[in-house]
Amino acid sequence: MPLYMMVCTDKPGALELRKSTREAHLAYIAETGCVTQAGPLLDTAGQMAGSLIVLDLPDLDAAKSWGAQDPYAQAGLFEAVRVQEWKKVIG
Repeated sequence: MPLYMMVCTDKPGALELRKSTREAHLAYIAETGCVTQAGPLLDTAGQMAGSLIVLDLPDLDAAKSWGAQDPYAQAGLFEAVRVQEWKKVIG
């Protein structure tokens, strides 16, 4: 299957919302089993301010659907989300 990356930027001032929904987000990742790599983006103070997620799914629509069901998205955490096919070359 192809890989898709999601680059998500949190809304300003949303750190507490991220923290309060993080457990549900991590559970969703574990339950769905399609995330190959993931981690938070950090702001200049070293605080979580977004997400980078790499998904192994059949197509772009499936990746967008996965993202829409993520508890972070459901909670309204993100200001912007970009989903795009990604080709792993190194690593």
